Amino acid sequence: MPAPISEEQSRLDRAALLDAAERLFCERGFQALGMDEVRAASGLPLKRIYRLFAAKEDLAVAMLKRRDRRWRGSLAAHVEQVPDPRERVLAVFDWLAEWFAEPGFRGCVRVNAHGELGSSSEAVLAEVRSHKRAFHDQIAVWVHAAGAPVAEPVLLLAEGAIVTAGITGDPAPARHARAAAATLLGTP
Repeated sequence: MPAPISEEQSRLDRAALLDAAERLFCERGFQALGMDEVRAASGLPLKRIYRLFAAKEDLAVAMLKRRDRRWRGSLAAHVEQVPDPRERVLAVFDWLAEWFAEPGFRGCVRVNAHGELGSSSEAVLAEVRSHKRAFHDQIAVWVHAAGAPVAEPVLLLAEGAIVTAGITGDPAPARHARAAAATLLGTP
């Protein structure tokens, strides 16, 4: 009889599985990705994978949640180091430009997940909507701190830049959206 798996080993296996799934989901999408590919990339047997996540959908939702925490945490760390409230809003677009220029950038994994699974997976749809609400709320906090009543247009500029950069493979939409946001925020 094999030895029981420790909590530490479970944590390590889960992290390795989520790392592999994130990379593969971002590179290949959700529908086209088979669990055998996830198994090969993670180095975990399928039986172990299915003990950690009963279905591919569960793995996708867990990956989206973890990515959301890291993505929004990285954005907030970048933006909140800027002291001026107006410049803080514009720093969102500077961060987006850096993200868009990363090797392998294919757009927002949540938008991609919604496109592939949003109509068939309530769990994925709920996670995508949760992320978009949280992103909206954070943008609204930064925009209101700048004293401007333009949170919705700034959010739409950010979302539009993300989708456009994902489709074109060009980071320039962040720069264009930044200029439009600066106009919306007015002269300091």
